[in-house]
Amino acid sequence: MPELPEVETTRRGIAPHICGQRISRIIVRNRQLRWPVSPRLETELTGQRVHAVKRRAKYLLLETDAGTAILHLGMSGSLQLVAARATAGKHDHVDIVFNDTALRLTDPRRFGSLHWTRRPASQHRLLSALGVEPLGDAFSGEYLYAQSRRRKVAIKQFIMNARIVVGIGNIYASEALFMAGINPRRASGRVSKQKYALLAEVTRELLDDAIAQGGTTLRDFVNGAGKPGYFAQQLNVYGRAGEPCISCRVPIRQIRQGQRSTFYCPKCQP
Repeated sequence: MPELPEVETTRRGIAPHICGQRISRIIVRNRQLRWPVSPRLETELTGQRVHAVKRRAKYLLLETDAGTAILHLGMSGSLQLVAARATAGKHDHVDIVFNDTALRLTDPRRFGSLHWTRRPASQHRLLSALGVEPLGDAFSGEYLYAQSRRRKVAIKQFIMNARIVVGIGNIYASEALFMAGINPRRASGRVSKQKYALLAEVTRELLDDAIAQGGTTLRDFVNGAGKPGYFAQQLNVYGRAGEPCISCRVPIRQIRQGQRSTFYCPKCQP
């Protein structure tokens, strides 16, 4: 699944090309995405000028004077800038056309979504209950420590809870916990304030580095220009079960938590 760095990479890639541009038409080839695409979309979005492209968690927000289009890339989706007349493939479900250029939503598994709202995007049902941004000012060790008190849930599930903090998916959760030296199975309520301060710091660094390098490509992700990310080349633990730890040479372990794979070093993350 595209995670926060991939979505932010996409935002930065498409924004300079569509901000200030007027939408000439909408082509919906398949409405049956994770949620059906509203039939109002074509009528209400056509003719609008995009004045900002923002990100909230893993959602991309195309803001216009009339409202906001909210896009999610799902498990395998991508947004690419293509020529308006470019032939559509089997999985190219929506084109948002700007004269000679189109923003194309491609999604083989159709777990992505496209919504339209006239109300402030922050009030939309998908966004209204989200936690803080990990790259925002509200995210800190003190915040995590305060939110974690009396919680028994494992620390990995805690930092992946979008009501606590958004956008820390499975890959980056494993990597951040390794960098902070925290066992992913430890109860979140038993992690010290000092460890949470370190976790917040390394999480920011990790996400910033991943964004700078274009995100993490494991399967289907490509950015707005159709190019993959390269951060996967620098993963320390994720996907490295049985391989020696880069710090202590002890083999990396793999376990299941919440139906997801977790990778960690038993020595560096006691």
